[in-house]
Amino acid sequence: MSAYTTMGAEALDALIAQLEQEADAVRARGLKLDMARGKPSVEQTDLARPMLDMLTSTSSLVDEGVPADNYGFPDGLPSARRLAAELLGVDAANVVVSGSSSLNLMHDTVVNAYTHGIGGNVPWCVQGEVKFLCPCPGYDRHFAVTERYGITNVPIEMRADGPNMDEVERLVEGDPTVKGIWCVPKYANPTGITYSDEVVRRFAALKPAAPDFRIFWDNAYVVHDLGEQADELLNIFDALEQAGATDLVYEFASTAKVTFPSSGMAFVTASPSDIAELRAAFAIERVSPEKISQLAHVRFLRDVDGIRAHMAKHAKILRPRFNLVQRKLEEGLGDLGIATWTKPRGGYFVSFDGPEGSAKAIVALMADLGVTLTGAGATWPYGKDPKDTNIRIAPTFPSLADLDAALDVFVLVVKLVSARLARAQA
Repeated sequence: MSAYTTMGAEALDALIAQLEQEADAVRARGLKLDMARGKPSVEQTDLARPMLDMLTSTSSLVDEGVPADNYGFPDGLPSARRLAAELLGVDAANVVVSGSSSLNLMHDTVVNAYTHGIGGNVPWCVQGEVKFLCPCPGYDRHFAVTERYGITNVPIEMRADGPNMDEVERLVEGDPTVKGIWCVPKYANPTGITYSDEVVRRFAALKPAAPDFRIFWDNAYVVHDLGEQADELLNIFDALEQAGATDLVYEFASTAKVTFPSSGMAFVTASPSDIAELRAAFAIERVSPEKISQLAHVRFLRDVDGIRAHMAKHAKILRPRFNLVQRKLEEGLGDLGIATWTKPRGGYFVSFDGPEGSAKAIVALMADLGVTLTGAGATWPYGKDPKDTNIRIAPTFPSLADLDAALDVFVLVVKLVSARLARAQA
């Protein structure tokens, strides 16, 4: 029971009047603050500036015998594929490095399945209804990809250790129209949770009813730890090997939040047969990836130890922001019983839940007071949060001072919306 639901109508009216007066004062300040997307701050992107000095007009542009300055080698430079493989703990022979966006690779992988099929099966586009499982709250851009092609997005409960695997197993193993599931297995967007070993093993042990079912394993935050107490994610391909399974997982990652978001390296890995199929599909549209960018990356980052050292610098910038979120929410809302939120050890987001029916009102009032948040409902397929509770907090882009100000407004708005809801029910 929240503190507000125990208050009488008169006390709630007085509280609402006080909070509305505070909101009017904030509105008069004319704030323009942005917490809408999980973008790195300028401080973070500055960390990668030395990478721009890795190549000059006199640099060798050859990587292990492969020219970076000409067409060819669509799988990427040998050193880039090896670095990606080391990061994910897989065989470099099964890695394709192409472009700067892992979302682009995911989109193209869905399109290949939709138009040409997977593993010799008929294309999804001629199979009638096709379904994709969507752990919620989850990543809106994932859901948008499958929605665009008319694939039915099915929400799946997200728990503290990962998706509700009883439900995943029931649907994947019992319904042949279920063709895939979106997963952010480490520091999930937006909850920040990491899938437990048991959850990963249950994924690897799935016996899909559809032979063309695949897990889309978006390991976006594989090295995005905030401190020394980092989460550990079981390698999905190790789990597959132990389960005696293959042809089940596409794993994606990138350096988007390691170096420069729009100028990084994106990569995908899968089983030998699945990656061969993707190579053939990608070959139609990709004569060559951005090998100059790949060369600069491998000379700057060098190896996984180099990546981790670089990410420790990111963590030093991000820790104070995430600590500030926790402190402000705890001090402002902790004793009221009107909200819950996650406490991630990495990634880019905090998942916040207010009272039922509050999220849209909170986001709208925040915008009215000059603070932009990710839209309410964005963490669910079709933008439809069934209880209208979830809000994704993205603390990385604003300066600490702006974040401090935005969080003060957020606490005020959550209190005001919650008090109005309690008054309506009084």
